[in-house]
Amino acid sequence: MRESNRNRTKPNILLNYLQRHLGTIALFGLFAAIFATVFSLYALPAEAVAYAALLCVFAGLIFTVAGFFRYFRRHKTLNDMLSRITLSVDGLPAPRDLLEQDYQALLQVVHTDRMLRISQADSIKSDLTDYYTLWAHQIKTPIAAMQLLLQSGDPPQKTELSMELFKIEQYVEMVLYYLRLDSDSSDFVLKKYDLDEIIRQAARRYAKLFILKKIPLDFTQSGLTVLTDEKWLVFVLEQLLSNSLKYTKEGKISIYIEDRTLLIADTGIGIQPEDLPRVFEKGFTGYNGREDKKSTGIGLYLCQRILTKLGHGIGIESEVGKGTCVKIKLDSINFLAE
Repeated sequence: MRESNRNRTKPNILLNYLQRHLGTIALFGLFAAIFATVFSLYALPAEAVAYAALLCVFAGLIFTVAGFFRYFRRHKTLNDMLSRITLSVDGLPAPRDLLEQDYQALLQVVHTDRMLRISQADSIKSDLTDYYTLWAHQIKTPIAAMQLLLQSGDPPQKTELSMELFKIEQYVEMVLYYLRLDSDSSDFVLKKYDLDEIIRQAARRYAKLFILKKIPLDFTQSGLTVLTDEKWLVFVLEQLLSNSLKYTKEGKISIYIEDRTLLIADTGIGIQPEDLPRVFEKGFTGYNGREDKKSTGIGLYLCQRILTKLGHGIGIESEVGKGTCVKIKLDSINFLAE
């Protein structure tokens, strides 16, 4: 709202004031014409007519200037309130006439209705957040039970079932991180961490999938220490590795450092040039997502938002048929520390 207020076209205040009182100015002009006509009919001296007209013009100018300054001060008062008014319209200046009183009554009605709708929306959002958080935690119980069953027995297609169960865990975890991201209690803790250890955590999670798909991971240690949040950065790397594995049929996935920028490169199918500018949009799946039929368009959106909160940058370069390279810039200092 404040951004739109700043972008408003600034009016010409003097011109606006004159337009507002155009009827009064026209009425005074009509009165002057009537007086001039009457004086001429009575053959009064021209000097007397000119002197009277000059006095009227001078008095009119005084009242006009005084009125303009009152108008300007009121405009400035209301304009200053645009950057302050949020929860109440009680700070409006006292109405000077019945029309202003009516306008303020209308504003109060609109404001009350708006606050009611905001309260209802917040309540619905809170209920949904509570429900999905509860669901995400409850679903972990049957997931753990299925993992135990797979480990205790040797059912047909055990590997495939394990991988599908792993994907379910991924989606549940994504729900939890999505809910926490906008929560007032988002637990971002910025500390200095060993970047190589964070990468290993993410890679270990996907070790079985690397083996199953027979895709090697080429990891070059960096020896870097970064200021970040370990848990959230691990989640981002897991999402990026998941995408690389999903769209890489052969070749390899590489993780290495260039100028304090972490690169995750694959030899997958690549991204269409027209899709690249939109890959971080919420819900955007692009050509690859339409082909896959299972893409949610949430993973990269979450990654960008998380990295922005951590003070890191992210970019993607890709070429169809040759692969994709995700770049995470780690030397940014523009982070929000609570």
